[in-house]
Parts: sequence; C-alpha cells; structure tokens
Amino acid sequence: MNNVLRELKNRYGDLFPKIFCSIIADNGSEFSKLSNILEEYKSEAYFAHSYSSWERASNERQNGIIRRFIPKSRAIRGIPLSEAKDIEKWMNEYPRKMLGYKTSKECFYEKILRICENRETK
Repeated sequence: MNNVLRELKNRYGDLFPKIFCSIIADNGSEFSKLSNILEEYKSEAYFAHSYSSWERASNERQNGIIRRFIPKSRAIRGIPLSEAKDIEKWMNEYPRKMLGYKTSKECFYEKILRICENRETK
C-alpha cells in the first residue's frame, strides 16, 4: 500500500492532496503507516471501526463488483495481472447511476481538469 501511494504521489506531484483529499481505510496492517504517509503528502487518513462495513460502503460495493469476476472461493493473489487489468478497466468504464451515468474514469479526469483549471486561474 505504501508503495502504491508513493507511485501516485510521484505521478501527480503537488496535485496529490487535491486529487486524494482523504483516504478511508480499515485497520489492516497494510495501512499501518497510512497516517504518516498522508500527513507528509498533505492529505487526510480516516480509519473505519472494526466490523463497521457501512463506514466504507463505496469500498464494500466495489469489493462486491470484483467478486462478480473473482468469487470468494478463488484467491485474488493467484489471478494473472492481465485479468486484474481487465477487471479494473471494466470497473472504471462502467456507467454508474450515482455518477449521472458517467463512468468513474470520466469523473476522475473531470476532477483533475477542474483542479488544473483552478490552478491556472490563480
């Protein structure tokens, strides 16, 4: 997790805290340094309470979608990277009612565009 955050920070530079204002995580060991890393990157970390999946409803919904492709009986660790990329692409390009039938990919790029436009006008 820490490596992924560093990669995102390298990719988005000083835009990182505007794109990733906050990250909500559970209390797994993979998130043990999250607060320190995000403090350094000027973003916020929030941690859900144990056994409180409703505090991370969007994440749980995404997990359910992933399980359409990878049932619980199949280890995620064992899937080929190409299959993971196909699932990621499908999820990012699937129109969603809650986004006005836009895709999450469209919304993400629109947000980056707004951030960049606001930056240029200041």
